This record gives sequence, C-alpha cells and structure tokens, in this order.
Amino acid sequence: MILRLLAAALLIATSATLARAQQVPLQDKPFAEHKVVLQLSDNDPKKQGMVISVANNLMKFYDPDKVAVEIVAFGPGIELLRPENPNRKLVESLVAQGARVDICLNTVDTLERETGKRPDYIAAATPVQVGVAQILFLTENGYTLVRP
Repeated sequence: MILRLLAAALLIATSATLARAQQVPLQDKPFAEHKVVLQLSDNDPKKQGMVISVANNLMKFYDPDKVAVEIVAFGPGIELLRPENPNRKLVESLVAQGARVDICLNTVDTLERETGKRPDYIAAATPVQVGVAQILFLTENGYTLVRP
C-alpha cells in the first residue's frame, strides 16, 4: 500500500515537473524595466491591428531593450499568425525588434482535429502548449496583462 502511494506521488510530481518543463521560458531581456503581455483571442482585424499598434507603440516609447512585449494568441486569435494574414510583415517586424509572439498549440491541435489538417502558422511565432497558461505564467512573473 505504501509503495503504491509513493509511486503515485512520484508520478504526480514527475508530471508536474514535465508540465513546467514544457513552459516557454521568459524572454531574455535583462534591462527590461517594463513587461507587458498582450492577449489576442479574437479573429477581428481591428483587434489584431490594435494589438500590433500597442506593441509597436510600447517598443518605440520605451526602447526595445527597456520593454519586454509578448503577444499570446489563442482560440480565434491565432488567425493573426497565419501565413496569409495581411499583418504578417508587421508581426515579423515586431519579432525582429525583440517582441515575442506566442501561438497556442491547444488551439492548433483542436483545429487539426476538427478539419483534418494542421493549420500553418508563421515561423516567427513561438509555440506554447496552452496560451492562457502562458499568460498566467507571465503575469506571475511580473508581466502586466493588457487586452486591447
């Protein structure tokens, strides 16, 4: 009985460690004075434009080295990260300036199950297993959540 309990506890501890190990690490921005996570969960071109605009404005206002900006796209929000999205070049420009753009793999997996085809997304996107968990992780590590 005790061995079963120990084995179960070990399994739970190992699972929790593996779940944390799959978490995308924080950005390497040692001089960032401000940290912002932008949530995008809508497939609305106006909201996509707003998220891009807010990220650009933050990078210009604070200097890319002084601000850590991370956009987390999940649900319908991942449409921003599709290769055919008209905002693709703007997103890639943000990433080139030091912002990070995350795509929720749970959403990608769900779309694959529903359509039978895995959706394509741009190479500039950083895959995270669970978009909302990434937002939670970031806010627990000093990021301010903004949902434009």
